[in-house]
Amino acid sequence: MPKDDSKDKQVQHFLDLIKKSRRGKFKIYIGMSAGVGKSYRMLQEAHSLLKNGIDVKIGFIETHNRKETHELLNGLPLIPRRKLFYKGKELEELDVQAVINLRPEVVIVDELAHTNIEGSKNEKRWQDVIEILEAGINVISAVNIQHIESLNNEVKQITGIEVKERIPDSVLAQADEVVNIDLTADELIFRLKEGKIYQSDKIETALQNFFKSDQILQLRELALKEVASQVERKVETEVTKPNALRHERFLACISSNEKTAKSVIRKTARLANYYHSKWYVLYVQTPKESTEKIALDKQRYLINNFKLATELGAEIIKVESTSISKAIIEQASERKISTVCVGKPHLNLLKIILATNVFNELLKNLSSNNIDLIILS
Repeated sequence: MPKDDSKDKQVQHFLDLIKKSRRGKFKIYIGMSAGVGKSYRMLQEAHSLLKNGIDVKIGFIETHNRKETHELLNGLPLIPRRKLFYKGKELEELDVQAVINLRPEVVIVDELAHTNIEGSKNEKRWQDVIEILEAGINVISAVNIQHIESLNNEVKQITGIEVKERIPDSVLAQADEVVNIDLTADELIFRLKEGKIYQSDKIETALQNFFKSDQILQLRELALKEVASQVERKVETEVTKPNALRHERFLACISSNEKTAKSVIRKTARLANYYHSKWYVLYVQTPKESTEKIALDKQRYLINNFKLATELGAEIIKVESTSISKAIIEQASERKISTVCVGKPHLNLLKIILATNVFNELLKNLSSNNIDLIILS
């Protein structure tokens, strides 16, 4: 008998619903920087839950020897950390298996973007958290805004630092609740000067680098916007009537240029997350970039960018064509795309004039199909 795909899809949908109902609830505290009070707030919440008869345990908390935060550990049940030896030193990590074996109702797991010690089951702590959630245990965690993957470029522009430890936006999207821990720039700098964030020998360096008022304000804006967009998306998916939902689909068109492609991917991911929409990344392989001709470094850039896009939730499309504009139009039509996103072209005036017909063809076709075009800087 022929296979009934529709029945398979119905079964899979029901299985997904069962898994979702068994999955633990996930709460994330977001802050604009270290020292705003994320760990402190999580420990306060743990005490409150404990008083209300909830079985809550501390899986991993990083107090950074801050007196007020450390004192809040008193009276809270701790799950012993896993000890590992790495490069001659004894280090400690979250013991995921111990958490799953003990099965508390709620577990506190700090530093969501942390990279685990080499040899751990999972490379990142956010992967540990997903494992705990899938075991049906509720998790409260925390992360700073600069660790969110799609904001990497913006954070680098603000601070001049490229943050290495990052979490995919899809992790944030899985949260049932996202809470912003907010302070004004003056309050945060005052806390720093009072010695409540770093030890005295590090205060002046911090003031000269990361803790500048204008940088803090910009990071604060990013954090507020991120939490607002998460709340708005939750309202759209859980409160708004189905016929009022947006049906956006984004197509990010990338080249083998590493920096331009990364920027287009991250910015399109932000748009797709905002609209809670499906999105794709399209790479059109022209004859001059065939497998035999493309440079090794460009091949490596493409592989890394495909990986980045996949982590951010995109579906990758790779097609071979002599006409990039034609390939974009075909894919946009086939995938029912609402918005095409491209990078700002790095062309001189002569090339722009020569490419006008191609660009006009793309604009004309997209316009006739009611598809928006966004040119990203």
